[in-house]
Amino acid sequence: MDLHAPSSISRGIARIQRVEQDLCIHLNGWARFAPIRAFFGAVSRLGDGVVWYSLMALMALTQGEPGMRAAAVMAATGLTGVAIYKLLKYRLIRERPFISFPEAISMRAAPLDRYSFPSGHTLHAVMFTIIGVAWFPALAAVLVPLAILIAMSRVILGLHYPTDVLVGAVIGWSLAEIALLAVPPGL
Repeated sequence: MDLHAPSSISRGIARIQRVEQDLCIHLNGWARFAPIRAFFGAVSRLGDGVVWYSLMALMALTQGEPGMRAAAVMAATGLTGVAIYKLLKYRLIRERPFISFPEAISMRAAPLDRYSFPSGHTLHAVMFTIIGVAWFPALAAVLVPLAILIAMSRVILGLHYPTDVLVGAVIGWSLAEIALLAVPPGL
């Protein structure tokens, strides 16, 4: 047995990384068109927090006790999400695509921090969408497409790899489910 031969696992990981890099390059290429870059840049900025803070404030101010409870659940879960993604980012230290592949991937929006994994924007978009829709199902028509666009924007703008977005979504989904188990809507 050759101890220096790459294992099937390492070959599989390398293949996934090549596919992911190619996907990043392809999607980032869309942002060379000014209208697409402007649209996804604006969507990404919404994911910085302004839309979520506004949603929590509107729910608390307009939906009575259920709105205040939903906003409190979202705020507490959001803080937990920040702690988790910051811990992961600074422990795992994955450089952003535009840093790792500057010749092929352009930074099309300024990042909020240095590292890529996981996507905090996607984590929070998925988490707030699931909680918001669980408490107020009518919000699905707006929040689900917004969460998808925020997740897409992060790759298109050269700020994240698809796996960053996928893992951010899984963490966000998990946190939302835990929050909904702890404080179910309508109680």
